Amino acid sequence: MTTRRQQRVAEQLRHELSKLIEHEIDDPRLALISVTEVTISPDLYNANVYTSSLQGEAARKDVLAALEAARGFLRRGLAARLKLRVVPNLYFHWDKSLETGDRISRLIDQIEETDAPHDDPSAR
Repeated sequence: MTTRRQQRVAEQLRHELSKLIEHEIDDPRLALISVTEVTISPDLYNANVYTSSLQGEAARKDVLAALEAARGFLRRGLAARLKLRVVPNLYFHWDKSLETGDRISRLIDQIEETDAPHDDPSAR
């Protein structure tokens, strides 16, 4: 169960990481990414950072490599911006929820197309 403090710290981390990545890092691999979610451990020592890119799954490897390379810079930036006793260790993950949601949406559209009533003149 996630406590209010965990939720608040996770949201602060997400917000500050987004700003740091967008404004402070000059790496073209991170140009079109967004931090979609941050989850944090109960002791606030570890944070899982979920990201996605407008470039899609093709950019996953490059984006995660760039984030790994910038991990120390991001932690120092968070330490300067947040009032936390300890800045959590950052673990970066690819967020597949956008691709999954898109796939589900396309499947629903296909089902609706096949189930759509055909205009049958004998039914009148």
